[in-house]
Amino acid sequence: MSRDDGTSDQGVRETASIPVGGLSHRVPDLGALELLLAVARLGSLGRAAREVGITQPAASSRIRSMERQLGVALVDRSPTGSRLTDAGALVTDWARRVVEAAEAFDAGAQALRDRRDSRLRVAASMTIAEYLLPGWLLALRAQRPDTAVSLIAGNSTVVAERVLSGEADLGFVEGVSVPSGLDSVVIAHDRLIVVTAPGHAWARRRRALDAGELAGAPLILREEGSGTRQVLDAALGGLARPLIELSSTTAVKASAASGAGPAVLSELALGEELSARRLVEIPVEGVRLSRDLRAVWPVGHRPTGPARDLLTLTRS
Repeated sequence: MSRDDGTSDQGVRETASIPVGGLSHRVPDLGALELLLAVARLGSLGRAAREVGITQPAASSRIRSMERQLGVALVDRSPTGSRLTDAGALVTDWARRVVEAAEAFDAGAQALRDRRDSRLRVAASMTIAEYLLPGWLLALRAQRPDTAVSLIAGNSTVVAERVLSGEADLGFVEGVSVPSGLDSVVIAHDRLIVVTAPGHAWARRRRALDAGELAGAPLILREEGSGTRQVLDAALGGLARPLIELSSTTAVKASAASGAGPAVLSELALGEELSARRLVEIPVEGVRLSRDLRAVWPVGHRPTGPARDLLTLTRS
């Protein structure tokens, strides 16, 4: 009986009977084909076994298994050596083409891996990008001198977006939580400190600021979305009052040093200013201003290649 598309029911049944992936059951694996080629070249099963790194009994077993799989004898064995049968010689010609194709495939895949491993895209929040990442990248360059690194610097929200979109292979953030869709590991710890110019009234205080005083004072702050701002807002219950909001740590420091008002920044960013007394630290009590610095990557996609090496360096 015919169908509307001109295909007989019998033809449909015959097509459906072809097993999916059936070819893999009829073609020997690459290891067996490589062994057969070695036997053809060396004329000895024992020498062929040594060349491919297996024992002679294992080589004999592999040849017998291949003969059963193909249904023909491939090798004649004798005390003086091993030689191919007529069928074995023909199969060897075919095997050579398969092995050469596999080598070409492997070379192409390696080229793709090399191209992937020759570049690294990093996204990092401002404090990490300015004060920690340069040292890590210098160490990475010693390990991988041919890897080209590109850096996207922004606040923690921007970093998360870049990593999730695939624009960065690895990210570094400073916030109080891990953005949805990302896995993370803590790579360092940091604390925020309150600073002012030496002439500010707080610089002459004899007692520490409390949470209420800090929350009630207009502050020079990083913008919303930055890890620094997230930590401060969490510590003060969202009550931080911005006098000025700036998108870079350098701008915040400069404004505070000019006497515009107090600022809250990472201690990583303030070493030089505190040593030179362009800024002074104001003690604070009753406010938790510590934070974890984290490396992040998409859930289920653990870093590989140079990204994995950089991650290892940050933790060492």
